[in-house]
Amino acid sequence: MTKIHLLMKKEDIQEEKMAEGKKCAVVLDVLLATTTIVSALKDGAKEVIPVLNSNEAMELAKGYQPGECVLAGELDAKPIDGFVYPSPTLIRDFINGKTLILSTTNGTVALRKSSSAKKVYIASLLNNPAVASALWNIPEDQTILVICSGNSGETSLEDFFGAGHLIDCLLKNGEYELTDAAKTALYFYRGQYDSYEILLDSYVGRLLNKHNQHADLKVAASKGITPIVPVLRDGKVVIESSCSTKFI
Repeated sequence: MTKIHLLMKKEDIQEEKMAEGKKCAVVLDVLLATTTIVSALKDGAKEVIPVLNSNEAMELAKGYQPGECVLAGELDAKPIDGFVYPSPTLIRDFINGKTLILSTTNGTVALRKSSSAKKVYIASLLNNPAVASALWNIPEDQTILVICSGNSGETSLEDFFGAGHLIDCLLKNGEYELTDAAKTALYFYRGQYDSYEILLDSYVGRLLNKHNQHADLKVAASKGITPIVPVLRDGKVVIESSCSTKFI
C-alpha cells in the first residue's frame, strides 16, 4: 500500500534523502506561490520557472526577448524592485502565452529543494482533487511526500490545511497508509468548514487582508476549480495532464 507522509516546512526537506528510494513529492504553498503557479498555467502561461532568489530570476530573464516572460516575486512578503508582485489575480491579465519566472520566500525554494524526487507535483486548493487523481496511478512501492512550504521556518496554517485537503482527496480515490503527520493534517482539515476563513486567519492571510488583497485570498481558497496537474520537469513547471475528476 502506498504510504503518505507530510513535511511541515521547506526546512525539513533533506535533498540527499529526497533523491533516495522512490519518493513522489507534492509541494504546497497556498499563499501564494503554488496557487499563483496553478492559476498562471490555468490562465495560459507557457510554463513557470521557480527560482531560489531574485538574482537567479534576473539572470534567467536575460535569455528571453522582451514580452516573452514575466518576472514575478516577493521576499519576506514584500515586493521586489522590478518584479511584478506574485498575485494570481494581477498576473492573469498578461500571462497568456508567456513564461513566468517566479521567485518567492518559501514556495519556489521548496520546489527547488524537492527537485531530486522521482516526480514533483505542484498542488493548491485549486487543483488538489486533480493532483490526487493523478497520484492514484503511481506504483504502490512509492511514497507520496506532501510538502508544506511553511513560512520562513515556521508552520503555515494555510499549507497544513491544504495538505489535509489533498490527503482527503486522495482517500476518496482509494486506500493509503498514512503516517501520524499525514493523519494530523487530515483530521485538522476535516474539522474545518470555511477555507476562506482559515486562510484569512493565517499569518500571511492577515498580511494580504491588510493590503486589500481579498481577491487573491478568494482565489487561493477556491477548492477544485481547475483540472490541471502541473509537474516540475527539468527545472520548469509544465502541465502534465488534466483530470476531470472533482472532489471538494
